[in-house]
Amino acid sequence: MKILVDRLKDSPTAFHFSETEAWRADAEAMLEELRGPLAAPIEADVRAHRMGQDIYLEGELRGAIELECGRCLARYRQPLSEPFRLVLTPAGSRVPAEPEAAQALARDGMCLGDELDTGWFQGYEIDLGGLFREIVTLAIPVQPICKDDCRGLCPRCGADRNAGDCGHGDARPNSPFAALERLRTRGES
Repeated sequence: MKILVDRLKDSPTAFHFSETEAWRADAEAMLEELRGPLAAPIEADVRAHRMGQDIYLEGELRGAIELECGRCLARYRQPLSEPFRLVLTPAGSRVPAEPEAAQALARDGMCLGDELDTGWFQGYEIDLGGLFREIVTLAIPVQPICKDDCRGLCPRCGADRNAGDCGHGDARPNSPFAALERLRTRGES
């Protein structure tokens, strides 16, 4: 997943990357959601060219991962299709203030800025593996939901409400403060 800086020209050059075992091992160590089999391998199509001293990268990361629904606990396939654009400026003798960014610059030949669309590069080759891990990380939903109308699990018996009605209905209280009301009435008696 490397690009040789010296070979880039003013006109875009196309690259295709597929996940490697080394990238996969690094990604699994960082992201619990990537452990186990992927629904589809992670691939990226990248176009790269020079703009003066800067390097411009744009492309799309594709694949699919298996996630667990936050409502019904079912495993489901989450497709990934994430476009990206990145402008890298030469780092020169500058060193990022953050230790992790400085390590990434030394290790990968690039580090990302505070925003995902800017960064620095240094040396003759750029390893895009860290960028791809960051894109996958940001694509994973905070609260994975298998489908918009997922009914979740019954709070009484734990049955999957998507599979059928367990007969308990909606066991939610009318107010989020109903539990406090029960505590108050218990304290008065």
